[in-house]
Amino acid sequence: METSRIAVAGASGLIGSALVRSLTADGHEVVRLVRRTPRAKDEVEWDPERQYVDASGLVGCDAVVNLAGAGIGDHRWTDEYKRKIRDSRLLGTAALAEAVASLDRPPRVFLNGSAMGIYGDTGDRAVDESAPPAIGFLPSLCVEWEEAAAPAEEAGVRTVFARTGLVVAAKGGAWGRLFPLFKAGLGGRMGNGRQYWSYIALHDHVAALRFLIDSESLSGPFNLTAPEPLTNREITAAMGRALHRPAVFAVPAPVLKLVLGEMAQEVLGSQRVVPTRLLESGFTFAFPGIEEAIRAVR
Repeated sequence: METSRIAVAGASGLIGSALVRSLTADGHEVVRLVRRTPRAKDEVEWDPERQYVDASGLVGCDAVVNLAGAGIGDHRWTDEYKRKIRDSRLLGTAALAEAVASLDRPPRVFLNGSAMGIYGDTGDRAVDESAPPAIGFLPSLCVEWEEAAAPAEEAGVRTVFARTGLVVAAKGGAWGRLFPLFKAGLGGRMGNGRQYWSYIALHDHVAALRFLIDSESLSGPFNLTAPEPLTNREITAAMGRALHRPAVFAVPAPVLKLVLGEMAQEVLGSQRVVPTRLLESGFTFAFPGIEEAIRAVR
């Protein structure tokens, strides 16, 4: 097996830490970008807010993966926190893209995070990578986020955007908040439950990232979602079955709006996003169904 040197920003997050574990287990050399003075030889300092990257630490990397950014669901969307969400992605992406472009021997690929939020509320309509961006905070953020990678693209580096769906994981992310509720028998649909949720098992997400890193002919946006999006009602029923718990409680839309504020529209909105380009490229999902994905991490 040929090993690679891969730099990862956001290595301590839900997806980043899983990616690092997977790469390391297969013998690849992983360089982690950290926001402090490095304490180990596999760490490289960067400061997204100051748009600083120690580019010397990226020398010899075959790939640079950027998964860094303030959590979308970590806080209420005050103006201040929305600015933090935006700056943490745009400034960090621009700094990394410029550092990549500055290298005498750039990496083969720059894989940058993005999100299915770029499509906005799609209702019952299934959308793939050919759909245009919607209007709103998250769609506009995703557009700018991807545009911030321009320096790498202009330097001729193959650039890939991973438009992530809802990651099914026992801890961390939106799903990490659902598991305790359902295990306690307090789970149920949100709003009317007819809104589509496009999910992906954490295992498949990491596998897809590695597939995109290794596939020399692939560039541009890829939806990282399972092939068959389901409604919130279908997903919560599946959670109940997989965890052997009732799923009869419902959270009315007004309550979600009161608790979550503006972010409630992302929970109540419908996103029926399909991974057309991944499937056409030959990627195979290990856990395509929701119950499979839940049982894999429960």
